[in-house]
Amino acid sequence: MSQPPPLPSLPPPLPAVRLAVTERPPADTPRPPVPPPLPERVYLRPRPDSSPVTFIDFLRGIGLVIEWLFGFVSLIGGLAVLAAIPVLQFLSLGYLLEAGGRVARSGRFRDGFIGIRTAARVGGIVLGCWLFLLPVRLLADWTYSAQIIDPGGESAKAWRLLLYVVIAVTFLHLGLACARGGKLRYFLWPFNFVWVFGRVLRGGYYAEARDAVWHFVVGMRLPHYFWLGVRGFLVAMAWLALPVTLLAMGHARIPTAGLLGFLGGMSLAVVLLYLPFLQLRMAAANRLREGFNVKAVRADFRRAPWAFSIAFVITLLFALPLYLFKIEVVPQEAEWLPALVFIAFIYPARLLTGWALGRATKREQPRHWFFRWTGRLPLLPAAGFYVVIVFFSQYTSWNGVWSLYEQHAFLVPVPFFGM
Repeated sequence: MSQPPPLPSLPPPLPAVRLAVTERPPADTPRPPVPPPLPERVYLRPRPDSSPVTFIDFLRGIGLVIEWLFGFVSLIGGLAVLAAIPVLQFLSLGYLLEAGGRVARSGRFRDGFIGIRTAARVGGIVLGCWLFLLPVRLLADWTYSAQIIDPGGESAKAWRLLLYVVIAVTFLHLGLACARGGKLRYFLWPFNFVWVFGRVLRGGYYAEARDAVWHFVVGMRLPHYFWLGVRGFLVAMAWLALPVTLLAMGHARIPTAGLLGFLGGMSLAVVLLYLPFLQLRMAAANRLREGFNVKAVRADFRRAPWAFSIAFVITLLFALPLYLFKIEVVPQEAEWLPALVFIAFIYPARLLTGWALGRATKREQPRHWFFRWTGRLPLLPAAGFYVVIVFFSQYTSWNGVWSLYEQHAFLVPVPFFGM
């Protein structure tokens, strides 16, 4: 066998190096003074990781606030218009129940303002169209006057031709403003055709506009609100039908009329204690059987007694002044005006009822017996006073006895079913 090659020789070791050790100074040697700490640095400019608030951001914030306020006003007006149209009244009732149900689920009032931005867009379209149709209506009146003064004359023909031109230009402008997005500022801008023409040249505008309109309409959830309003109406009518019928028989010409009216008033007062909360429990859970779950409402009251009392008293208190609008039927073209007042009073009452349910949901244990018993004190007096007002309203309302069934605080928010 061959021998392995020899290992290479190691290099010689390095010479030892002696490190110099400094001697420790004596204890009496004075130490150098410690320099004072540097002053804290003051940043005259914002740090790179922070975003400064500029004047443009401030104006944008003001614009968002104005848009929200305009959307809220448009929402109230839209609900009032829907409430004045038969069958579509259930959309208005369904929205109020959905708003209260969302507050009941979360406990936050801000969750009850649904679709404010969407209402602002719809309100902007309606307002913009209304403003730009004013000159058309005015010109139509002048054309009609010219036709009466000189039928078939040159002046009437000239006014008619001018009217047709203005109608064509106006509708073209309104269509371009809606095609651009329908915001109110687009109706005030006269050069929307430039943007629309450029967008059409880039391609894909039809598909984009079609999808935007579809998502906008679907996002309003109109079938959901309608079906929720129908179910809320059925729940309320199921609870109110018998007590209101007995109350209406109180002035009938039968020997037991007084007793029947008294029983109807007492049963109506008891029903009123549960009905607002039963409707919102149904809306919050989206189940019809929750509208008859009296046991759950009693359990909720024990967890938030004073919140329930405040919501109940405010609901009945806001409903009482609205009986003044039932004295006389308003003209057909002004039917939405009383409905506007009804929405303005009933909307906050629904939100407050949802807030009471939300407080009860967040608590697991009932409150102290002192708060439970004192919370019951305002309930019966408020319900009794409301029943008295309802009973005498049949003598002041336009529909007489049938007005007892028009419980606007729990049914459709209008003074008359026939509206």
